[in-house]
Amino acid sequence: MRRSVSSLLLGSLLVTGGVRLGAAQSATRSLYDRLGGVYNIATVVDDFIERLLVDDTLNANPAIRAARARVPKAGLKYQVTALVCEATGGPCKYTGRSMKEAHAHLNIDEEQWKAMVADLVDTLDKFRVPKKEQEELIAIVASTKRDIVKEPSVSSK
Repeated sequence: MRRSVSSLLLGSLLVTGGVRLGAAQSATRSLYDRLGGVYNIATVVDDFIERLLVDDTLNANPAIRAARARVPKAGLKYQVTALVCEATGGPCKYTGRSMKEAHAHLNIDEEQWKAMVADLVDTLDKFRVPKKEQEELIAIVASTKRDIVKEPSVSSK
């Protein structure tokens, strides 16, 4: 299973029916289940991607703007939903490119990475995703950072 999540992905999810489980029972359920399954994931991804599309920090990057013109929004939302579903322990299978391959040409820097994470947190907060689940999801996203963020070039003296 791929444990990576795109910088253009993810979003907030609801605990199924808002029901809170005891700590022991909750710990045995996958993050996918605790987020409420694929429908909740898709709803959150929809909101998250919409935030990314209007983020001024991300839109300042010409490579990101060009990619948005080539990649259909609905297709991106589908791929991100499948990625989040799989990465959180759900039954979906992500069939897209690796995070490294998908983002290599985008020249994403640290500021843009932070803007994406802030958009993700705003989406998760909007859907009242519990902090524990938010932390787990953000840790999955963070595990992809080295494949997405371009290393700053070292200038020689």
